[in-house]
Amino acid sequence: MGIKPLSLEEIKKMTRACRIAADTLTYLDKYVKAGITTNQIDELANDFMLTKGAKSACLGYHGYPKYTCTSVNEVVCHGLPDETVLKDGDIVNVDVTAWIDGFFGDTSKMFAIGNISDEARDLIETARMARDLGIEAITPKGRTGDIGFETNKYVTRKGYTTVKEIGGHGVGRIFHEEPFVPSFGKKGKGDILVPFHCITVEPMVNQGTDEIIEYDIKGSSIKYYHTADGLLSAQFEHTVLVTDTGYEILTLP
Repeated sequence: MGIKPLSLEEIKKMTRACRIAADTLTYLDKYVKAGITTNQIDELANDFMLTKGAKSACLGYHGYPKYTCTSVNEVVCHGLPDETVLKDGDIVNVDVTAWIDGFFGDTSKMFAIGNISDEARDLIETARMARDLGIEAITPKGRTGDIGFETNKYVTRKGYTTVKEIGGHGVGRIFHEEPFVPSFGKKGKGDILVPFHCITVEPMVNQGTDEIIEYDIKGSSIKYYHTADGLLSAQFEHTVLVTDTGYEILTLP
């Protein structure tokens, strides 16, 4: 199925959805501290999106029962908010997708709880830089492999690994669509990047092995994942508009 580029009016709507998603993460900054539960983070994010006229795209998506994903420490992605209390030294990724006027804005970032280890801090910064380098590789009519190549090159040089099975995706009128945007690849390979279409760039960077373990979420076909060795994982995500000259990041804080 061919990818249909967004019209100028649709890009405006997409930009609005992404702005709300980004602002939701910024809003959470003052709340995500030691002592808060991931359920409380989930409720705060939802409340903020509602005040902006948006809804959580996660709730009910393939049966997913929460408003956000909160992935703590060794949880790679799709962590389910619950009564887990965050404590000093934890790291947590909060992933939010705002839906408004028919469009989806998708973003995530890491939060450091209290005093985290130097190792955890380096992992977080590596994940952030990997995302940014991947985005910088975007060119109109370029390939998804260009993004994956730059991401993986940086991560492996830092001594970490990228998760291979899960990655970024097309986004816009639909929450998840083509193309798949991997965190590894070869230059000039993979799907073509279509101008005026949005993708997410969201490398998941593991401290140890790139192997992951899949777990079920009750009542949902969505799975969540842990690192196979129990070591830490970190991730950052932006929604990016591919343009006719390069790219525009729509979820900048």
